[in-house]
Amino acid sequence: MSKRKKLVTRLKEKYKLVVLNDTTFEEKISFKASLWYLIIGTAAFSMAMIFFTVLVIKVTPLKEYLIGVSDVNSKRDIIDAHLKVDSLEQLATANALYLDNLKKVISGNLDSDIQKKSGDTLERTLLNTKISKEEQELRKLIESESQFDLSEANLDKEKKGSASFAFFSPIKGRVTESFDQNIRHFGVDIAARKNENIKAVLDGTVVFSSFTPETGNVIAIQHRDNLLSFYKHCSALLKKTGTFVRAGEVIAVVGNTGEYTTGPHLHFELWINGNAVNPENYITF
Repeated sequence: MSKRKKLVTRLKEKYKLVVLNDTTFEEKISFKASLWYLIIGTAAFSMAMIFFTVLVIKVTPLKEYLIGVSDVNSKRDIIDAHLKVDSLEQLATANALYLDNLKKVISGNLDSDIQKKSGDTLERTLLNTKISKEEQELRKLIESESQFDLSEANLDKEKKGSASFAFFSPIKGRVTESFDQNIRHFGVDIAARKNENIKAVLDGTVVFSSFTPETGNVIAIQHRDNLLSFYKHCSALLKKTGTFVRAGEVIAVVGNTGEYTTGPHLHFELWINGNAVNPENYITF
């Protein structure tokens, strides 16, 4: 008998698989099949398991844990998230620099080059970088939610624009010390009676209303077109941060608070695009 016939005969031989009770040796399950059927069944089961495994890996996140396999959409989401986080970090840095300068203005502790350190300087640098459409939309959303950011503009243009405003005099009195940037006096001192009302010079939103050791009770208002007005040494503050006020509305009371004061008066400052200007050029006290 040839080897081929012997192999065929062996494959056709039937085998019996029996499951017995270990104690009583009672037959529980038995299965009869030829060796040929056993081989085919084993191969089919193996192929089914391979197919099932590949299917599970393909349709589930398991594929991300395999070397050389990654989800394109996940990669895109990660890149977009990284760009948005980077953009938020840059905007946060710019806002932090702006707030730091605002604190210095309020306290009176200004550097000689304070007018060159506004948040707009960093913002101009950011605008020169190439950004994606998605990042531009994110920046527009964040900027629209911020009430206190200063946008980039030329100082001369801002001065021309501010000249068209109808400024309301914060208080009627005598100017005892004028604006002098050389001695870092970035506003005017107006002598007035104690407890006299102080009024807002324009419509705007109160961005600061609190006490500082150097300048006492201070209130700051953000107006449109990058205008900021400061009212210092007040005896009482009548408006809270975030409050919208109208021009001529009473916001504080004249006082003599803070270390940098010599009597009841109002120290008034006007800032345009992050630069201190002489209030007497715009307002008659």
